[in-house]
Amino acid sequence: MIRTRWLDGEGQEHLGGEELIATWQAAPQGHIWIDMQGEPIARERELLEAFGCHPMAIEDAHRERHPPKIEEFENHTLILYRGISAFDAELNYTPQQMAFFLGERFLITLHPGKALSIDRLFDAEGGVLLRRSPEHVALRVMYLSAGYYLDSLLEFENALSDLEDALLDDGSDALMRRIIAYRSRLVKMRRVFNYHVGITQDLTAYDYSHLPRGNEDTFHAINDVHERFERLHSLTQMYYDICGDLIDGYISLSSHQLNLTMRVLTVITAIFVPLTFIAGIYGMNFAHMPELAYRYGYFVVLAVMLAIGVSLLWLFRRKHWL
Repeated sequence: MIRTRWLDGEGQEHLGGEELIATWQAAPQGHIWIDMQGEPIARERELLEAFGCHPMAIEDAHRERHPPKIEEFENHTLILYRGISAFDAELNYTPQQMAFFLGERFLITLHPGKALSIDRLFDAEGGVLLRRSPEHVALRVMYLSAGYYLDSLLEFENALSDLEDALLDDGSDALMRRIIAYRSRLVKMRRVFNYHVGITQDLTAYDYSHLPRGNEDTFHAINDVHERFERLHSLTQMYYDICGDLIDGYISLSSHQLNLTMRVLTVITAIFVPLTFIAGIYGMNFAHMPELAYRYGYFVVLAVMLAIGVSLLWLFRRKHWL
């Protein structure tokens, strides 16, 4: 699907498809935003080459799972961005690679599937931003996309809090598996956000001809995107640390409970060792054992065994081992 939003030199807005591109090219002024969703690679390449996009930029945009980055070419700037097509509070998200080809008068966005941020912006304030400049559209798309990430992460905070309470009240292996799964997803998200923070840091540190820092509005827009990505990165790092603390806490609690159990079993063993020793001695079948002929020998031995058991119990309690 190819959809086009063209703002001509007189400020008139035109919505349509591929047919608007030729009209825009013939006009001396005006900005155009071309959004291509799920188009064949050959068709995307043909259109990008018609706009004079560099072959290496086109190659990068069509590489699967290319890390997010920003790179400037002679007549355009390439931004590779990791957007989302679905995300929920359980951190189940479906990422998709988005490519922005940003020129002085045009913005071309490529994405294989539905892009929530682009759909929202194209149908709402896309025309207002395009009237200002194409870079404002690109930055706003990134800002909105980060907002979807942020909303789901804030929802996850509530789920993580409930999970923490459940783990302390009645920890189980099932809860541990959930936390480990969350931790694994957070690692992947943190890596993505780290790339995105790197992009916005480059934008704030270096002058890109199609994203000029000298323009005050553009600089503020870049800062807004940078702050949102920094917040996402810090949130994922914080949640990752919390999950790690929960895992460590559960392991420590389990180890403590195991130590208590082992201590009780050790005390029981310590009490019965001397008793077993005495029973072993009198279980030997020697002919000359004086106590065997004694009338009250059995009761005396029982009394001695009882005294030993009670004495050990008293000693263990005094040392707070029980």
